[in-house]
Amino acid sequence: MNLLDLKISRPGLWFPTIWIYLVPFGNQEGFWKSFPFWLGLLFVSFPLNYLVYGLNDYNDEEADAVNKRKGNFLFGAKASREYLDGLLKKITIVILPFMVIFTYLSGLRMLLLLVFMIGVNVLYNFKPFRIKERPPFEILIQVGYVMTAFFATELNGLESLSWQTLTYLSLFAFQAHIAGEIMDIEPDLVAKKRTTATLLKRKKSKLLMLLLLLLESFLVWYWFHDAVLASFLGTFALWLVLDVFIFFKEQPYTLSQMKLFGYAINLSAILSMAWVLYSGSLV
Repeated sequence: MNLLDLKISRPGLWFPTIWIYLVPFGNQEGFWKSFPFWLGLLFVSFPLNYLVYGLNDYNDEEADAVNKRKGNFLFGAKASREYLDGLLKKITIVILPFMVIFTYLSGLRMLLLLVFMIGVNVLYNFKPFRIKERPPFEILIQVGYVMTAFFATELNGLESLSWQTLTYLSLFAFQAHIAGEIMDIEPDLVAKKRTTATLLKRKKSKLLMLLLLLLESFLVWYWFHDAVLASFLGTFALWLVLDVFIFFKEQPYTLSQMKLFGYAINLSAILSMAWVLYSGSLV
């Protein structure tokens, strides 16, 4: 293991798994004193993302090689085929001990959940399924991220989330994935990789993302009466309107702009995590 493995896990994109893991702890007192909480938080940071993005990189060498935003800790690594060939073994070594510990702590249901989470990533990345190149199903399968919330509740003995919360988290996962696809339109076209964004092109993909943001904002306000989070999502939607119709339109982002957006998204994720834990509105 070295820093390239950390890059493969894409620390700049850990926020979806961490964010979703933390949602069930809203309004919980003293959860930070629990060993399972910290062990779970550790798992959804490096190990889980090493699995998710490692399997992605293992099968995406051609597209990553021409992707200018790759090769850093924010958006992921550019690894040689020789290095990628040893990746599956290292992912297994990292993940297996956690599977054993979590099964010991939480039982058979936890084992089945972890196997399911791994299975979703296999379906997404490997032939003959390779759902990542079967639009729009590569977006819909992002519902697998919601399993992180089930993992949190099972490991920590928390109450199950409502269907409204799970619906919102699914929309959040869809929107986050589309944002990545929009940034990758050019390298994906060069690598002849089919995605929803390569088919819809940039403007229509942004409008789809805008629709999801507006829907999220409305549902957060309507279902959870959370004006703060709804306003946050609405502000993001307003920026996207300016992006689509005034600032960028069909123009691709530069590398510097993509990095700036990446840092801004991480900052906003941290702030919204703190609010969700403090308010407990989503639970």
